Amino acid sequence: MTDTFSHPVFAINHMVAPSLGIRGFFQLAKSLGLSDVEIRNDLEGNAIIDGTPAAEVRSLAAEAGVHIATINALQRFNEWTPEREQQAIELADYAKEAGAAALVLVPVNDGSGRQDGERQENLRTALKALKPILETRGLIGFVEPLGFEICSLRSKREAAEAIETIGGQGRFKLVHDTFHHHLAGEPELFPALTGLVHISGVTDPEVTVSDMRDPHRVLVDADDRLGNVDQIQALLDQGYTGLFSFEPFAAEVQRLENPSAAISASMDTIKAGLI
Repeated sequence: MTDTFSHPVFAINHMVAPSLGIRGFFQLAKSLGLSDVEIRNDLEGNAIIDGTPAAEVRSLAAEAGVHIATINALQRFNEWTPEREQQAIELADYAKEAGAAALVLVPVNDGSGRQDGERQENLRTALKALKPILETRGLIGFVEPLGFEICSLRSKREAAEAIETIGGQGRFKLVHDTFHHHLAGEPELFPALTGLVHISGVTDPEVTVSDMRDPHRVLVDADDRLGNVDQIQALLDQGYTGLFSFEPFAAEVQRLENPSAAISASMDTIKAGLI
């Protein structure tokens, strides 16, 4: 068992190198010896937003020998409207045709929809409506609570309870994001319900936890303030066997001339810290 603990299965999110075209991104994964990738629908000038057909994305993934773990993401998923339903259907259709296994579901994060009672009801409504959309296309929905104080879904417990209430076990799983987990301050990990882990570090010594934002998120190194290695170790110890996907948002990471070397070094740092 120790061998499993010391070898987490890594993946990369297109946010590690958003300027790379989809083919280059898949090749980056292969250069790192990785089999799993997350593609995004929010990168200007890149697939999916540039109109690249899903069949072409599927073909390029097959050519590179990578598996599309997720499309990231259906935004504001817990604000269910006719417009959101249409977005969900279109994205789910694309995901299925591209060969993706799951859709990441990101909650409203603008300070609205946070009232107690209202936010739980909104969440249940959205999950109920999403369930048949995902089921008919054979997709999993990855619910990603965000740790920001203004977010309408900060708590993984709340997400887990809503999934259980609507009978969504098996169709929905949680995303454990090491950055958001640290910000939310929620100790429980929910490994059995976790389908994906996003990893990024914060090394800026000046920024307070409540002021941490996406631009602070770098690759995990020895100066990480978020306790990534401890979080990863705890998840592995508690039986999590899924992917650990790099998702840094810092401009200095995204502008790297050699992202492969930097990501490889981060993987080595993480593995060296694990028991």
